[in-house]
Amino acid sequence: NTPATVGKAVTGLAAGPAASADDLAIVRRLFETVGAVVEVPEEQIDALSTISGSGPAYVYLLIEELTRAAIGMGFAEADARLMVEQTFIGATALLEASGQHPEELRRSVTSPKGTTERAIAVLQDARLDRTFAEAADAALVRAREMAAGG
Repeated sequence: NTPATVGKAVTGLAAGPAASADDLAIVRRLFETVGAVVEVPEEQIDALSTISGSGPAYVYLLIEELTRAAIGMGFAEADARLMVEQTFIGATALLEASGQHPEELRRSVTSPKGTTERAIAVLQDARLDRTFAEAADAALVRAREMAAGG
């Protein structure tokens, strides 16, 4: 989980049948040194990894594509990267600091009949909800194959 290198990982814990509450507390404290910890039943560990383990790659892909779009609009690569990367950093920092739901923050940026509303409509028409669900499902299938030795 590469975000662990900057203290922003998400680690899933599933207590085995032999683990005591004290064991779980020790492991939780250990992993909290590199980020957040989510306790889940064992059967959800693979699903958690498709979101928090693979998730950084999904975010990087979005950053890559938005950067390409900016370059396509005539920005120099360095400026495009700065704009896009700082936009992601700023948006996630505000999400963390505000405690607001992402949908609420998105709506606050989306002026009626404005540029953002038009762009969001295109993204929603592309069925990103379905695409992300399918991507997570594909990762989960592969995680289960790998766990089975495939």
